[in-house]
Amino acid sequence: MPATLLLHEIHRDRGATFGERWGWVLPIHYGDPAGEYRAVRESVGVIDRSMLGKVTVTGRDRQAFLQGMLSNDVKGLVAGQGTGAAFLDAHGKVMALLGVYALDDRLLLELPPGLTDKMLQTIDHFLISEKAYFEAADEAFAVLAVQGPGAPDLVSKLAGRALDLAPHQHVEVAIAGAPVRVIHRREAGLPGFHCWTIALHGAALWHALVQAGARPVGMEALDTLRVEAGVAWYGDDVDETVILPETRLEHLVSYSKGCYLGQEVVARVKYRGHVNRALSGLVLEGDSVPAPGAKVVADGKEIGRVTSAVRSPALGRPIALGYVRREHLEPGSVVGVDAGGDVRPARVAPLPFVAPTP
Repeated sequence: MPATLLLHEIHRDRGATFGERWGWVLPIHYGDPAGEYRAVRESVGVIDRSMLGKVTVTGRDRQAFLQGMLSNDVKGLVAGQGTGAAFLDAHGKVMALLGVYALDDRLLLELPPGLTDKMLQTIDHFLISEKAYFEAADEAFAVLAVQGPGAPDLVSKLAGRALDLAPHQHVEVAIAGAPVRVIHRREAGLPGFHCWTIALHGAALWHALVQAGARPVGMEALDTLRVEAGVAWYGDDVDETVILPETRLEHLVSYSKGCYLGQEVVARVKYRGHVNRALSGLVLEGDSVPAPGAKVVADGKEIGRVTSAVRSPALGRPIALGYVRREHLEPGSVVGVDAGGDVRPARVAPLPFVAPTP
């Protein structure tokens, strides 16, 4: 049975059309996905992201232990700071993409939907004598993403203070009488935040954001915006079948922190080799949007596959993320996308498709 969001009834009352994704019943749209897209692109929208995995980590060795597990530098984080990172296996394959947020007495980990239990079971195999204690918190918090050029003013007004935060930096404020941890997180190349609050206060936070002018936005619009921004999602564009260098997510890697799980593969590719394929953008001719898994072809041969595809309102045509062999990675390379025997012309494009907003 798919899981439902804490605020499911609120979404239903707003007229949401639901669909299943990642084992969750989620709002796909609220009747006007094009209007929801425009709201985030031009003003501000609110998206329920409470399906994200959540873990709290306590114990004196929590940062030192994760320093040896994750691809980015977490040992140097002080309270109020955060970073993105990847959790790899020994072969450099991507087991999870995550956010790490440091508090005075614990770390908060943000994981892709549905990965909490699996990651905790894997992590447990590496814990020997370290004082680091991991606790699943999927149901403990509501997470609402406030995204768009109007997000900073709206959230700052509700918080009663300016929120000039660096990426992944966070601060606790009071909104609607509840403690809310506001994290600088861009979902789609636009200004934005993730707002964490305990589950009990999720509804109050949602209503406060909507009453302040944030438009409810479903997954269809968010998916379009994040593909335009070239943002790869775990489970869609990244999974255990790819090594981290193939994803081009170099901002998740510290090359100076020392050893971590999978580090040897990442460093070898960086300094002594290359990948045979990489995540790339594709701009397609015509109007049809290919399905995930569609083959990318060139010279009659399969050279990759589509992982995500949408019709871009900003570009007025279908666009896709997908893996392409390195011989065809140069932007402008002419390829095709095979949609069930019908090969659509396409070209490789640099990411992001749409320039980010400061």
